[in-house]
Amino acid sequence: MIFGTKNIALEVPSGRRPAKPDDAAGTASEKAHAAMNFIRDEVLRRIEPAIAVKMSPRELGERISRLIVDIASGQHLLINEYEQRALSSEMVDEMLGLGPLEGLLRDDSVNDILVNGAGMIFVERHGKLELTNLTFRSDAHVLHVAQRIASSIGRRIDESSPMLDARLADGSRVNVIIPPLSIKGPCISIRKFSRITMDFQKLVELRTVSVPLARALEIAARCRLNIVISGGTGSGKTTFLNAMSKMISNGERIISIEDAAELQLQQPHVVQLETRPPNIEGQGQIVQRDLVRNALRMRPDRIIVGEVRGPEAFDMMQAMNTGHNGSMSTIHANSARDAIARIENMIIMANVNLPMRAIRGQIASAVDLIIHMERMRDGVRRVTEVTELTGMEEEIISMGTLFSFKYMGENPDGTLKGVFESRGGRPHFQSRLDYFGLGEAFTEAHSAQAST
Repeated sequence: MIFGTKNIALEVPSGRRPAKPDDAAGTASEKAHAAMNFIRDEVLRRIEPAIAVKMSPRELGERISRLIVDIASGQHLLINEYEQRALSSEMVDEMLGLGPLEGLLRDDSVNDILVNGAGMIFVERHGKLELTNLTFRSDAHVLHVAQRIASSIGRRIDESSPMLDARLADGSRVNVIIPPLSIKGPCISIRKFSRITMDFQKLVELRTVSVPLARALEIAARCRLNIVISGGTGSGKTTFLNAMSKMISNGERIISIEDAAELQLQQPHVVQLETRPPNIEGQGQIVQRDLVRNALRMRPDRIIVGEVRGPEAFDMMQAMNTGHNGSMSTIHANSARDAIARIENMIIMANVNLPMRAIRGQIASAVDLIIHMERMRDGVRRVTEVTELTGMEEEIISMGTLFSFKYMGENPDGTLKGVFESRGGRPHFQSRLDYFGLGEAFTEAHSAQAST
């Protein structure tokens, strides 16, 4: 049997049965809250968790509902139908999911879920953070959910291992950090996996790009330019990379490399590689640099690295310089010029014994375009700069801006007003565009943007 039939008393330090909710003094609201807690604890005591997790949410919900009625009737507690359904749903989420976070995971308008201890749960909607009215019962409750996430991937989260990077079953990324590293209590950060397949048409609707700029970037992706997308955390880099990847031909072999698989590549010939963290004994770790090196032996047409963040930058530049044109990646940076400096530092981290001029020369010959993105104060994620790398001038990488966003004020509804401008001139990769028969189309998009 999954549920016991006998009413079992709650264990308390004194060994006595706790007072029934209606025995305690307090307001009607306090009594109702106490009654719900009493019923919840009694239900949990009558459930065999190992068996309950094998049941479907619907079946478990029905049995919990019957048990709630049984306990409320036996203890003469008043609970209406709405409260019964709410408690049953909450307990199903608690036992099979992530407790109070389950509803947020189902809400498509939520992009990020940020738990700062038991009493504060923030979400990001439409680019802006807001505090929800949801809470955990205690820090122990938050830790219990974090441990469930860790155990689902064969990891652990405790004082000896107080940080965790994981991925939920739906692809959402999770980071957990607990005391003693976190002073505020256990903290959980979830970047939800988008179920919406993004393309340039939707990016235009979201005001991320203009129509001519979208057309120019579509052409850049089709013509196998090497592209780096830069920006801060939450600026939309991965979403934009997904849209760019849609322009890749179905006849190409793509190798994608990520810490946590987020890319939604639609082509038929895709091999997705994912890093592996060390096991409990600290062994078996596979980092992105290992995967980039291995990808070069897999006969790729294009290599896509979800985010370059370390020594793998050197191997990525090598790949772009050795015939794997059309490769793409993202990087955390504050500007296009800053992205170049970050790549330089990452290559130095790879312990390559190269002078700075040689490193910069590799970057200049490898990367064609840097697309910089920002999440602006109105919550809209915009492309603010598209820059080409044109070569070297003495010791410095020379860059030229092709497109930029010009801020022009604020609309009455609080959204920012601005235009996407293009800088005239022939891009250094014009011969590549002409080779693919799209040089004239790029020039038209460039000219159309200049005139808007």
